[in-house]
Amino acid sequence: MLLDTPICDFGWQAPDFKLKNANGDVFSMSENLGEKGLLIMFICNHCPYVKAIATRLAEDTEQLMAEGINVLAVMSNDYQHVEADSPQNMLRFAEQYGFKFPYLVDEDQQVGKQYGAVCTPDFFGFNHLGELQYRGRLDDARLHNDPNREPELLNAMQLIAAIGKGPKQQTASMGCSIKWR
Repeated sequence: MLLDTPICDFGWQAPDFKLKNANGDVFSMSENLGEKGLLIMFICNHCPYVKAIATRLAEDTEQLMAEGINVLAVMSNDYQHVEADSPQNMLRFAEQYGFKFPYLVDEDQQVGKQYGAVCTPDFFGFNHLGELQYRGRLDDARLHNDPNREPELLNAMQLIAAIGKGPKQQTASMGCSIKWR
């Protein structure tokens, strides 16, 4: 089912969490909330919307990380019912697209629920205080690889890193619904 993300709730405080990646390494929101902010994104392996943007997502997040902006990805789908989203397949997907960020398993789906994630991809851009400043889309290219795209997420996170505030105008992300238990 195709869904849109809600409008950004500016200043909403990010709840802390600890999640493991597919290799069992633990990552927390608070330990990754850096001086230039943190991008948390809810993605999965099987979603055609995530697949369509995966290469651009890898490029944009690599640039953000090079600029000191931290990035975490969370997979909240019930992978017991959607085998394509299993931890083993998460490793393959991350390698296929060259993801440099930690890709975490939300085993009990509590993080997805705490954040109010509704679809994949769903982007949450936080400033250094853990205040939500962006809840929009990756870019204006949608499912296409347009070389003239407007990298909205990249631009928003750079603005947040610079001044602590996100852009007032944001366009909702759209994607597949999260597969809840």
